[in-house]
Amino acid sequence: MNVLVLLAGILFILMISIGGKKGARSFFALFFNFGVLLFAIFFMKNPHNDPYIVTLIACTVISYITLFFINEVNSTTKTAFVSTIITIVIVLFFIVVVTERAMIQGFGEEEIEELSIFSLYIGVDFLKVGVSVIIMSTIGAIIDTAMAISSPMREMFLHHPSSTRKDLFKFGMSIGRDILGTSTNTLFFAFFGGYLALLIWFKDLAYSVGEIVNSKIFSAEMITIFCAGTGVALVIPITALITAYYLVKKRGKVKVV
Repeated sequence: MNVLVLLAGILFILMISIGGKKGARSFFALFFNFGVLLFAIFFMKNPHNDPYIVTLIACTVISYITLFFINEVNSTTKTAFVSTIITIVIVLFFIVVVTERAMIQGFGEEEIEELSIFSLYIGVDFLKVGVSVIIMSTIGAIIDTAMAISSPMREMFLHHPSSTRKDLFKFGMSIGRDILGTSTNTLFFAFFGGYLALLIWFKDLAYSVGEIVNSKIFSAEMITIFCAGTGVALVIPITALITAYYLVKKRGKVKVV
């Protein structure tokens, strides 16, 4: 506990020193979003609540906190928020189809031994929970990408107010191409960093490459990465299109807000 408090204090000091008030809001937003996730888990336990609906509401609240609480309400956060929600809805249908066909819901055989003393008859659809987990894992990357595109597009429009929608869209897509590779690589290495011990265990168990690829744990995480990458790729043109439309529509104002 003392280590957690110490690390939280160091993080808070650094965020205040570098980010000022925005850094402080970013720090508290971490705990707000954590609270949203806890409430989402609590509501998912109720069999009368649809995990898909709970997940969409939780993602909307997380997007609102991350964008509007930290960066306040402006043209950048408005377009990023709308783009994020549209992308999440599209990706949700895609993830549902993939999860149903891959049958990655539930626990892998490597986890069963630890859970054998517990009852798995909890009255919750594991398929829907699996989809919710993938969506929750995707929301952060989608928000980051949306902000990374919307913000420089707004700056370009402020410096070149005569830009057309086509010019702004091309500019946004150019930025998106630059960050697409780094974003997907971040997701990929986050998986290997978090599951390095599991991969070492696979090696000790003398798993073949085919057994590793077909194991439920590995497949679930790789599908999560691919779905997150799909969301990041989709949010780029969506954000560029919505931001370009919004900025040109507000051209008559002296300052875009």
